[in-house]
Amino acid sequence: MISGELVIDLLLGGGAVVTAVLCLTAKDLFQAILLFISMGLLVTLAWVRLGAWDVAIAEAAIGAGLTGALLIATRRQLNQ
Repeated sequence: MISGELVIDLLLGGGAVVTAVLCLTAKDLFQAILLFISMGLLVTLAWVRLGAWDVAIAEAAIGAGLTGALLIATRRQLNQ
């Protein structure tokens, strides 16, 4: 019997992989940035599930937050 925790772990891992592939194949730059941020948040939740709170906080702050903000700012500069 499959436990609920295993289902959550599989959804987080599979979701991160699918989101990464979608990010790499996205035609629109803004869509790729949003998918990148979403992938970072899924990876953050995976680190939380593994009990690595320090890595999860760093991933959320740097991976999804700071890098996402820099990518959005760069996109805005490219459009000008």
